Amino acid sequence: MPDLKEIADKADLIVNGYAFTKEGDGRYRVLNLNSPKDAAVITADGTVIETTMDDIGVEIVRRIFETDREFLEEEDA
Repeated sequence: MPDLKEIADKADLIVNGYAFTKEGDGRYRVLNLNSPKDAAVITADGTVIETTMDDIGVEIVRRIFETDREFLEEEDA
């Protein structure tokens, strides 16, 4: 089981229980803190390239990403 506190502390953005963490290569790791088995990797353009989420979870993450992307791209976010 992942250390949820550590993941939350390192996250660049948390919205509705989804922790978004920007990786060095421009991708974003997403973890549902309420259901840690649900995770995804998203490219900078919003394409989901890996996931363990169902279709509803993926759509929620994509909408959050599109809506709040500006906060992930800020250097001091």
